Amino acid sequence: PIQTQAIPAILNGKDVTGIANTGTGKTAAFLIPIIEQILQKKGKRALIITPTRELALQIRDEMQKFTVNMPIYSAFCIGKSSMRDQIFNLRRNPDVVIGTPGRLKDFIERKHLRPSEFNTIVLDEADRMLDMGFVQDIRSIISLLPKNRQSLFFSATVSPAIAQLISAFTVNPVTISVKVNETTADIRQEVVTVEMGKKKVDMLHEMLLKEEYKKVLVFGATKHGVEQLARELFKRGHKVTSIHGDKAQFQRIQAIRMFKEDVVRVLVATDVAARGLDINNVSHVVNFDIPKTYEDYIHRIGRTGRANKTGVALTLV
Repeated sequence: PIQTQAIPAILNGKDVTGIANTGTGKTAAFLIPIIEQILQKKGKRALIITPTRELALQIRDEMQKFTVNMPIYSAFCIGKSSMRDQIFNLRRNPDVVIGTPGRLKDFIERKHLRPSEFNTIVLDEADRMLDMGFVQDIRSIISLLPKNRQSLFFSATVSPAIAQLISAFTVNPVTISVKVNETTADIRQEVVTVEMGKKKVDMLHEMLLKEEYKKVLVFGATKHGVEQLARELFKRGHKVTSIHGDKAQFQRIQAIRMFKEDVVRVLVATDVAARGLDINNVSHVVNFDIPKTYEDYIHRIGRTGRANKTGVALTLV
């Protein structure tokens, strides 16, 4: 539904605000018309800003799939990756630049990137950017954009702060809302009570031994806790890897690849992996630590039950 409504509006040059749950296909909803516009109009350039490196990588991968054998060039600007390579790519005047706010702002200050040269701007997962404290970086980048531009804005939730950002960012936007329910009907949600005197890790270990736990994403609260839990599960014989903010970018990419390709059955993660990650066939999401907010809970459990498949979300209490 988001593609059906957003693609014609974007092709007509309208500003678009898309309110859509994660996993609804919104990446293609903005990439396809942007690619079409670049092919039709010389001089069309797009800047796509996203909160996490993983989501930026995912958008880049989709972009590359869509543009095979097309004369369209894209660059990628994220932290904890080689600045030199990224600067080299920016010098080639890419049609599309995809990046995270901190690294983009850094390149703007160093004069490697000029926002005034972009006539399409996309803010993806805007609510997450505000949660992560990027609002000042975003405002500063927006202030440097040309007045005459097309602005595309995607978010799963609309808080007062988001509404304020939308009004500063867009002009008479077409608003598309395809949020059905907060949670999908395809996810069975349960609370698992850990008995007195029993450790959560023992309970998790027993759960993971069951055959139906085919591909399991486990969420922890802290980087240290996630790393410790992954080591403990590994000691107990589980095929496991972990992902959190302290890991180098290549380690994060490798962990996601191993999980996607079933080299490991269990991925232990902080909330950095809760947004935007599209991994097929996750059978179970386990909240080892309770998420801080309702939104965090929704985004965590949204990693399973995707693309009309069923999934199970369990919270250990």
